[in-house]
Amino acid sequence: QLQLVESGGGLVQPGGSLRLSCAASGFSLNYYAIGWFRQAPGKEREGVSCISPSGGVTNYADSVKGRFTISRDYAKNMVYLQMNSLQPEDTAVYFCAVDWREKSLGTLTPGSYNYWGQGTQVTVSS
Repeated sequence: QLQLVESGGGLVQPGGSLRLSCAASGFSLNYYAIGWFRQAPGKEREGVSCISPSGGVTNYADSVKGRFTISRDYAKNMVYLQMNSLQPEDTAVYFCAVDWREKSLGTLTPGSYNYWGQGTQVTVSS
């Protein structure tokens, strides 16, 4: 059974950090571009970051550049999103997703992704 699970969310104070994890079962993440997205209440889902299958190409939304870092661990079949200097506007449900398209290096466009996890809540508040 294919499954994609995010973890690592929680409540953090402004300026704090969290590391989100994206784990797959039933298939390998290693061959695909992976994206992180977020959706705040009343807002559309937006791309946060993405990483190519090789890990050599990464992309970030302007709002998170310099604060978030995406990475992957091939041995563990995991993708991570390290989030530093978190601000209240980062509050959202965060999703990871798989781009099944062959040779895709990843995009920040949600419509390019075919398989999604259930999300993990990140709340930044004092």
